[in-house]
Amino acid sequence: MFRTRAICRSLAPLGDRILVRKAAKETQTSSGIYLPADKTKSPNEGEVIAVGPGLRDVSGTLHVPTLKVGDQVLLPSYGGTEVKLDGEELHLFREDDVLGKFA
Repeated sequence: MFRTRAICRSLAPLGDRILVRKAAKETQTSSGIYLPADKTKSPNEGEVIAVGPGLRDVSGTLHVPTLKVGDQVLLPSYGGTEVKLDGEELHLFREDDVLGKFA
């Protein structure tokens, strides 16, 4: 009867926002001890998936973000907006909220 097609959604951040995929939670310590899933902390690092065009100031000058797609970043413990796309959990942050970039 009805034909449906798979729709793959994508998200392009606006302004100085950055879309980040957080790293997976660690379930095993460095010494080999397994942790219960509810006791693991949310990781505070992730990978940049998409970057907005930048932010314009009062004079109209565009300030391009310093982060690029693929950068590994350090994130704050709280903050950002959680977004679910195609079953994947991603987070939107402003560039000012990102604490640092791993070299």
